[in-house]
Amino acid sequence: MTRENFLLSLSIVIDIKDMSEDCCKKNSDEFDKVEDLSEFLKIISAENRLRIICLLKQGERCVCEIYEHLELSQNLTSHHLGVLSEAGLVNSKKEGLNVFYSLNRKKLESYKKIMNNFL
Repeated sequence: MTRENFLLSLSIVIDIKDMSEDCCKKNSDEFDKVEDLSEFLKIISAENRLRIICLLKQGERCVCEIYEHLELSQNLTSHHLGVLSEAGLVNSKKEGLNVFYSLNRKKLESYKKIMNNFL
């Protein structure tokens, strides 16, 4: 999929030339994207959340695997997974007593594309 097709599929049609002028204007679509990107960067700026994302790049994991691998408490791991989940960056599914997490690659890719347009 080309970059342009991806942006169209997400309804994020951005003219980079115009964005340089509009991204700092409140109440513009580009300013909203700046705010969304800022929130995303705040969420992933926590070291443990980045470590979780890195681990989940390798595939789906249950909470018990994540906290053991990262040498964190289960409560702290669950907290960070909750933040990532609330932001839509990870998906979860419950199987019996276990909850399995995976990356929401589509969401992460959309933030990556938006960030590339601003930098």
